[in-house]
Amino acid sequence: MLDKLDSALRFHQEALSLRARRQEVLSANIANADTPNYKARDFDFSSRLTEAVERGRQSMSMTMATTSARHLAGEAHAAGEGELLYRTPAQSSIDGNTVEMDMERVNFADNAMRYEANLTLLGAKIKSLLAAAQ
Repeated sequence: MLDKLDSALRFHQEALSLRARRQEVLSANIANADTPNYKARDFDFSSRLTEAVERGRQSMSMTMATTSARHLAGEAHAAGEGELLYRTPAQSSIDGNTVEMDMERVNFADNAMRYEANLTLLGAKIKSLLAAAQ
C-alpha cells in the first residue's frame, strides 16, 4: 500500500525538489548580476525530471554502516545533483558577466509560478487520495 502511495506522489516530489533547486540556481544568477566574469548557470528541467523519475530511489540509496548489532539499520536517499550548464548570452558584456537580468527575471517568475502549480496539483492529489480512503 505504501509503495503505491509513494509511486502516486513520486512525480510531484521530484518535480518540486527540482523546481526548488532551479530557483536556487536562478537566484544565484540574479545575485551575481554585477560580479565580473560570473557565468550564468541553469539546467534542463524536463530531462532532469525524466531522469529522476526513471532512476527512482533504488540506485541512489545508501545504507549506514553500523558498529554494533544493536544499532538500528538506517537508509539515506541522496538526490542526484546533476550537472549545471552555462548559459550562452544573447548579448555579451564588457566585464565577462553572462547574466542577462531580463531573462533571469522571466525564468525566475516562470519557475515560481510552475512551483505553485505543482503544489496545487499535489494538494488536489492528496485530497483525492484522502477522499478515496474515507
